[in-house]
Amino acid sequence: MKKIDLHKLILFENDDFLVANKPSGVATLEDRASNINMLEEVRKIHKKASACHRIDKETSGVLAFAKNPEAYRHLNLQFEHRHVVKVYHAMVDGVVEYDGEECQMPLKTSSSGYVKIDPMEGKEAYTIFNSLKLFKSHTLVECWPYTGRMHQIRVHLSYLGSPITADHTYGGKDFYLSSYKRDFNVKKWTEERPLISRLALHAHSLSFDLMNGEKVKVEAPYPKDLKALLHQMKKYS
Repeated sequence: MKKIDLHKLILFENDDFLVANKPSGVATLEDRASNINMLEEVRKIHKKASACHRIDKETSGVLAFAKNPEAYRHLNLQFEHRHVVKVYHAMVDGVVEYDGEECQMPLKTSSSGYVKIDPMEGKEAYTIFNSLKLFKSHTLVECWPYTGRMHQIRVHLSYLGSPITADHTYGGKDFYLSSYKRDFNVKKWTEERPLISRLALHAHSLSFDLMNGEKVKVEAPYPKDLKALLHQMKKYS
């Protein structure tokens, strides 16, 4: 992963909090596979900063940090009491018309990090889904996770039969432009590459209370790869 310019990623900042648009491929915390992570980058500017939550390495989008212990406790309590509103956008395989679709299947994480549905031993997990845009064979879905289990959105969407595009771990398939564009031609001696090289999941917005009680909603614009995916799907659907 190439170096990142944190200043270009900042979406919101005050004396207590910094909210950034995390790029895909960058871990929230220390990661053995990479020498770059978001917390380390934030601590170069604010030494006492703490990550208030995590999002998967391959997921892009809104990520909040507290600049001091008091702010961390303040936001952490909101997460614990489920007062923080998190909204994700996912491109999923298949055409689905979700309108307040609920999934409350319990989740259990294995020692390898794989998450599965387990009604007997799994922990409570609750997500609501709404379809935002229908394409030829895909759907842009708005996801509201009310609990914060690992891989929750990914597993719940897979369970509902609409896995996230390019999420190979939970059944998602790669997207090739040739599946939409009839006259698509691959150059001789080359293979067609998927239009997006990571799971199509983006943390779109985060809403929480500041230290003074004021409510704030921070939204993260789509990164280039998701913009390109949406553009091509709209163009050829």
